[in-house]
Amino acid sequence: MLDYIIVGLGLSGIALSNHLEARKRSFVVFEDDSQTSTKVAGGIFNPVILKRFTLAWEGDKQISYSVPFYEKLEKKLGKDLLKPLNIYRKFHSVEEQNNWFEAADNFRLSPFLNTQLIRQVNPFIPGDFSFGKVEKTGTLDTNLLVSAYKKHLQKHQLLKNKRFNYDKLKLNENSVSYDGTEARNIIFCEGFGMVNNPYFNYLPLQGNKGEYLVIKSAALQLKQAVKSPIFILPLGNNLYKVGATYNHQDKTQQPTLQAKEKLQQDLDQLITCEYEIVDQVAGIRPATSDRRPLVGNHPEYHHLFVCNGFGSRGVLIAPLISEKLLNFIEDEIPLPPEVDITRFQKKFYKSSF
Repeated sequence: MLDYIIVGLGLSGIALSNHLEARKRSFVVFEDDSQTSTKVAGGIFNPVILKRFTLAWEGDKQISYSVPFYEKLEKKLGKDLLKPLNIYRKFHSVEEQNNWFEAADNFRLSPFLNTQLIRQVNPFIPGDFSFGKVEKTGTLDTNLLVSAYKKHLQKHQLLKNKRFNYDKLKLNENSVSYDGTEARNIIFCEGFGMVNNPYFNYLPLQGNKGEYLVIKSAALQLKQAVKSPIFILPLGNNLYKVGATYNHQDKTQQPTLQAKEKLQQDLDQLITCEYEIVDQVAGIRPATSDRRPLVGNHPEYHHLFVCNGFGSRGVLIAPLISEKLLNFIEDEIPLPPEVDITRFQKKFYKSSF
């Protein structure tokens, strides 16, 4: 009998798998490549919400935990996954400058907000009110992480590349079994695919479609990330990722002309040099109604767990929250109440009638 079955290999599934390997627990992962949010994510790790200059929920604690976590993964997988990259926030008024300096006085934000105004970041990105520099930030190559970790699991025969059929899941008194595989516990890490999960679809996973453009510009020569209404992120070889959109209505995973035109409009207001669009990607972020993760065990089936709902900050959230879930399962350490799905227990019992 295995210790765990994991369903899904996005940021949550990878973090859990890596923690389980460190704990020397036995497990297998089911992944059908149906969810793309991790592979198309911007990959930026940044604890600051740059619209309002506030700290993202537990952002300072998450970045302190996540960066060493991914650094160890780099050594384990033999891949360069992390890239330090400062973010420059373009100011649009004196009021925004003042709000930045006020935020920098907060002791939890001060390590990340540089108080020296930057007059120019790039000759093709005009900034009448200068730029603010966010430090200790960077990017994680999420696409490379997924492909490298998948190969790692395949090498050790820990990956089943097939769709999970809920009808085949059998719940026993002290274990679960699925298609000939028996385990003490099962953890669902399905991203937005959780809306089809009959055991956890009562949870308020709303979904938020994000789309990005990839552009090519030989003239731009930008070495930093810049945030205005949109991000522009250097990828190397004169390529840049531009995004992102946020759409709560559209739950398809196909790129749209509407998003392309909106991103292009915002980009034309940000940079003044020529460029060409070479790609457009889309994915559904697993967002929640209260903007907090969904973690914990099923109200009635105590060997069923969920680790989901990271929204657009999965790079930062996944390593620490997945560790807290395993601490809960194995060491009976209570989950933080703001992530524990017991906060939605009334929804479960209401949906049962």
